[in-house]
Amino acid sequence: MELYYSFSALIVLASIFAYLNYRFLKLPSTIGIMVIAIVVSIFLVLFGETVLPRTFGHLHKLMNSIDFTEVLMGAMLNFLLFAGGIHININDLKEQFRPVLIFSTAGVVISTFIVGFGMFYLLPLVGIKLPFIYCLVFGALISPTDPVAVLSILKQAKVSKSLETKVAGESLFNDGMAVVVFTVVLQLAVGKEVDLGVESIGLLLLKEAGGGLLLGVLLGWITSRLMREVDDYIISVLVTLSVVMGGYLIARQMHISGPLTMVAAGLFMGNFNVRFKMKSITQDYLIKFWELIDEILNAVLFLFIGFELLMIKDLNHFIIPGLIAILVVLFARFISIWGPTKFMSFRTRFSPQTIKVLFWGGIRGGVSIALAMSIPKSEYSNIILSITYCVVVFSIVVQGLTIAKVANPKKIAKEELEQESIALDDNA
Repeated sequence: MELYYSFSALIVLASIFAYLNYRFLKLPSTIGIMVIAIVVSIFLVLFGETVLPRTFGHLHKLMNSIDFTEVLMGAMLNFLLFAGGIHININDLKEQFRPVLIFSTAGVVISTFIVGFGMFYLLPLVGIKLPFIYCLVFGALISPTDPVAVLSILKQAKVSKSLETKVAGESLFNDGMAVVVFTVVLQLAVGKEVDLGVESIGLLLLKEAGGGLLLGVLLGWITSRLMREVDDYIISVLVTLSVVMGGYLIARQMHISGPLTMVAAGLFMGNFNVRFKMKSITQDYLIKFWELIDEILNAVLFLFIGFELLMIKDLNHFIIPGLIAILVVLFARFISIWGPTKFMSFRTRFSPQTIKVLFWGGIRGGVSIALAMSIPKSEYSNIILSITYCVVVFSIVVQGLTIAKVANPKKIAKEELEQESIALDDNA
């Protein structure tokens, strides 16, 4: 019952904040909810114990009672990734496969090391000494873009389909690589023996990422075949729910990537189902159901992120290090995007405007906070959590609110046509 009470409180708060945002702030829903939660958190941190001691105590107890890492990585993320995958066109993804693959693998590794070195040399300037291995831990957890935040905010920016697929595809698939890098570096940081051979890490990546994708395709194929025989919207909804909930349990038992399992299952089912005739009412219910799930869980997740401020001790001591981290992460993001594009063929070469959107659209979110909170308690864990929170809040609020202005659809379309023309001339 404790879990039920906690979730009920979060839903009530999310609905109140969503209403206040709609009436007064008029920001994108998820960002507005998070901003209000942060403002409430700051007020409670500063005055809660004297002005509203009971409210402060209840909220603090509520956030303490919920394992954010387990709730997000073990439950919410699976629903959100499946909902994201089911709406992506597989043909669009095929066209952008090469850049998506490079950004979600090499891009994560490049960013991890740039952030690691940057933080190691810059943090001592403000009196914080973080061992190099923990700087790499921070680099690994902050480098992947958050699929939930990206997909939520991309809805507000009217970018071209090819660019949307690049940004969304990268964010959906880079979790697998990021978790492997984070796991290896964290084990080194806590003193565990890790085989750093190329073969060992390659096998870990193959099992984690490859196994997740394979399981997702298998689940998607089986359930799509079953749905083919029963054209009923209630059963269709139940079947897709069972894929997400049952699929995660299977992935967990097999020690493979649950997030990538959900992405693959969502992609397969979203694109396989169009091959057979489904009653319009069934398709309509199914799409609206997952859109509703997506919106509700996004609201709760961004509320979580806002209230996580209550769990961070002495955040004010880490504002300057947080600003340094923001600059380092932005620089690493630019290099990890700009660098790989210089080695791609003319067919996939990106225009300056496209690179700008990919750079600024690399939004961090709940995944980075969840990974930061999974670090075993030590003298460095609170430092990493605090600077992670600063980067995530900046990323969602500043980048999230300005990405629509950065993304100039007409200019992007013009530059993409010019790039295609150059590519055709070179191939002629």
